[in-house]
Amino acid sequence: MQDRRGNPVSRGSAEALDAYDSALHQLNIYCGDPIGTIDAAIAAEPDFVMGHLLRAEIFMTMWERGAVAMIQESLDKVENLLAGCTGRERAHVDALKTWVAGDWRGFQARMDRLLTDHPRDLLALQIGHLADFYNGDRDNLRGRVTRALPAWSAEDPGYAYVLGMLAFGQEECGAYAEAEEIGHRALALAPDDSWAQHAIAHVMEMQARQAEGIAFMESRTEHWAQPANLFAHHNWWHTGLFYMDQGQTAPALEIYDAHVRPAPQDAAQDAVAEMQVMLLDGVAFLWRMHLRGLDVGERWTELADRYEAKNDADGEAGFYVFNDMHAMMALSAAGRDAAAEARVKVVETAADGAGSNGAMTAQVGLPIVRAVLAFSRGDYDAAVEQLMPVRYGAHAFGGSHAQRDIVHRTLIEAAIRAGDAALARGLAEERVAMKPDCPFSLDLRERARAA
Repeated sequence: MQDRRGNPVSRGSAEALDAYDSALHQLNIYCGDPIGTIDAAIAAEPDFVMGHLLRAEIFMTMWERGAVAMIQESLDKVENLLAGCTGRERAHVDALKTWVAGDWRGFQARMDRLLTDHPRDLLALQIGHLADFYNGDRDNLRGRVTRALPAWSAEDPGYAYVLGMLAFGQEECGAYAEAEEIGHRALALAPDDSWAQHAIAHVMEMQARQAEGIAFMESRTEHWAQPANLFAHHNWWHTGLFYMDQGQTAPALEIYDAHVRPAPQDAAQDAVAEMQVMLLDGVAFLWRMHLRGLDVGERWTELADRYEAKNDADGEAGFYVFNDMHAMMALSAAGRDAAAEARVKVVETAADGAGSNGAMTAQVGLPIVRAVLAFSRGDYDAAVEQLMPVRYGAHAFGGSHAQRDIVHRTLIEAAIRAGDAALARGLAEERVAMKPDCPFSLDLRERARAA
């Protein structure tokens, strides 16, 4: 049997494959309940291998320690079915085993090979693309999709989502005109493509087109801001940043309260609010305000509470250092000194560990986490000392250019507060040269000059 894109499937009825495609579509647009959809198919057909693999890879997108057990559960169920599996299915299994073992770079490589043989595997393409993002591999964010694209045509189901991925890869590689054009092509084919929407938002962020960005995001909310869209939080985050960098703090905080960190209405929404990927946006939003000395009320308390709970109950500390950086910001800004110091010790241990996180922690994560703690203590010289050597290598611990900009903002603010006027002016001038029309950057330069 084959799925809708012609990929071989070892087991599964037509009904199971329909459910697989529905769940995959929900994953493509980050909307709905793909786990619930595929669980129903697995309950009806427990030997549906691709159903188990889809389920495992949906959990993998969380990039949390808590997902490991869920992935292993799916792998255990597939283990006795391997003899009858296709080569593509076995390749998915091997890649997932590599990820569970902590070799995230190895997972990327295995997905590279899988897509070489099966470039029309939309699941592998999207999961590989996200792995490139979490590992800060901007070249493969574009390259992975570019290599597969010749096997696709505009008539293929899912083609628009391939274009959306390519748009983001182009943006992260600095090809802004190409990214924007491809992103609009994707939206013309699939108006609900949240990833393509977000790729264009990234272009506007990098080019400091804040007013245009607000208009673009708010004119299309019916497509990307539905309550069931898990990615809406992040697209609202982009919208709020556009307001913030124009100095419009009040509407930015309104977006934060209504959309980035809304008060959960039920247990399911509360569980979503605890996910690391949802916490990151809240922290990155408030830390930008924190650097400006703006009062955000009790908003830090909610974030710090959740991070302390995840550290103690779920053991997320030390799993992925990009998350640890954001945890440190929340704990530090909320005045949780003991918890912040404990987090640093966990990160120090992780830096000596094996696997991909150990390498990225030692390379850039640990200095950045230490810098955040130093900044919160008012030791701005130490923060500068930690950040200067790693500011250009921060891609090694994942995220996007827009997300990692928080490192550069923290460095410049630390230089200003340390009284290092020459460094502050130099860094601010560099920023303005890259974003000459950004109100925030211009204001930062004036503050640096005044120092």
